[in-house]
Amino acid sequence: MSNLGKKHTFVICAYKESPFLEECIKSLKQQSLTTNIIIVTSTPNGYISSMADRYHIPLKINEGESGIVQDWNFGYQQCKTDYVTIAHQDDIYLRDYALRAVRCLEKSKKPLIYFSDYCEIRDGKRINSNQLLRIKRMLLFPLKVKLFQKSRFVRRRSLSLGNGICCPSVTFAVNNLPNPVFSVHFRSDEDWEAWERISKLKGDFIYDSSIQMGHRIHEESETSIIIGDNARSKEDYEMFCKFWPKWIARIIVKFYSKSEKSNKIN
Repeated sequence: MSNLGKKHTFVICAYKESPFLEECIKSLKQQSLTTNIIIVTSTPNGYISSMADRYHIPLKINEGESGIVQDWNFGYQQCKTDYVTIAHQDDIYLRDYALRAVRCLEKSKKPLIYFSDYCEIRDGKRINSNQLLRIKRMLLFPLKVKLFQKSRFVRRRSLSLGNGICCPSVTFAVNNLPNPVFSVHFRSDEDWEAWERISKLKGDFIYDSSIQMGHRIHEESETSIIIGDNARSKEDYEMFCKFWPKWIARIIVKFYSKSEKSNKIN
C-alpha cells in the first residue's frame, strides 16, 4: 500500500444479509489506489462474517445503540486515517474513486469533505441521468468552480434548495471535522443535516463533477421505505427551515418532494 493509500479508509456499513454486499466489497478491492477497508455492523451474522473472512477484511461489531446514524458514527470512529468514506453495502465505487478523492483532499489546504457525482443502479443497470440526478447536478453546479468550494455562502445557498450531495459519495477529512460527524435526529435527512452543519466551517467542499460511484435503488432500501411512509417530507421541511422562513420552506418542500418519485420502484 502506498503512503497515499495509507491515509484513507473505506468503512462498509453492513446490515442483515444484503445480496449486494459482495459486489460492494469487490468494487473497493478493485480500486486503482489500494486503501484500508473495514466492515462494521450492529446485526452480526454468519453471512457478514463469511464475507469479511473471504476478503480478509476486519469486522467491527457495534454493540452499543444501533441504527443507521449510530452505525455510521461507530464506523467513522473505528478509523485511524486522515480520510474516511462510509460505504453503503448496496452501492459500488468506480475504480478511481479513492485515488481521485485522496488526491483532491491532499491538494486542499483545509479540506472538509470530498464528494463526487454519481449514477443510479436499477435492476443491475447503470442510470447516468434521470429527473432526480439532473436536479441534484443543478444544485451542485456552482461548486464546480474551485473558488466557490471555499465559500460558505455559496455552499449554503446550494444546500438551501435541497440535498444535492449523495452520502456514500462523500469522503471526510477527519481532522477538520467534529466527532461524531452525524447527529442522531433524522431517519432520512441525517446526511443533509450533517452537510448543513459542516457548511458553516471554514474549509473546502471539494466537488468532483465526474461520476465516481453508483447508488443502488431497490425496494428494500431505507430511502424507498422512508419515502413510502411520507416521513421524508416532514424532515425536508425541517431542513428547509434552517435556511428559509417557514412560509418559503413550505413552498419549496412541495416542489422538492416531487423529485423523490425518482426513488420509487415502479
